[in-house]
Amino acid sequence: MSHTPHRLADDFPEFRARIAELRESDRHFARLAEDYEAVNDEIHLSEINVHPLEDLAEVLKRKERGALKDAIYAMLSRAPA
Repeated sequence: MSHTPHRLADDFPEFRARIAELRESDRHFARLAEDYEAVNDEIHLSEINVHPLEDLAEVLKRKERGALKDAIYAMLSRAPA
């Protein structure tokens, strides 16, 4: 378990420029990124015992983060228009 928050640019370093571009140009992508960061922050705060979650709630948050990350990766890996 890592006590460092996952950031999109760290998770996808090869897409740093594309992440910044899509945050500005694509409202759907920007919303996915915001949702990812919000869920990720909740998980991080639970991991460091600032706002602990019940085990099941944390598992569900991790699954939500994974689904968001998959959707974000799908958008990042598409060829730019």
